Amino acid sequence: MILIACVDDNNGMLFHARRQSRDRMLRARILRRCAGRRLWMNAYSQGQFPAGAEITVHEDCLSLAGEGEFCFVEDQDVRPVADRVEQVILYRWNRVYPADVFFSLSLDGWNLTCREEFAGSSHQRITEEVYVR
Repeated sequence: MILIACVDDNNGMLFHARRQSRDRMLRARILRRCAGRRLWMNAYSQGQFPAGAEITVHEDCLSLAGEGEFCFVEDQDVRPVADRVEQVILYRWNRVYPADVFFSLSLDGWNLTCREEFAGSSHQRITEEVYVR
């Protein structure tokens, strides 16, 4: 599975059960990246994507996503499926927000293969990082 998450500079994802931020340009970029392959997420995340987007929604999306399929996570602990993760794509907000839920997968031993900055609709600079084992 290819894991996708949005994080702040401290790997924070949520604060009091609310996402730290959201950006429509980022969502469009994720959909383009996943075109032609299954994109899994839970109902919490689905709400920020446009109606009609090719998304598979299931509360157990981390367990159900298969090899080569994408899984977008915002409010889930990914450690239980760490051995199944083939690739990690992080979108960094390039700032620090209050957080009480953090991206839980250690990237020690992973290789950063690509880093690209782009302008979002709500953030002047969002950084995409792609990691592989």
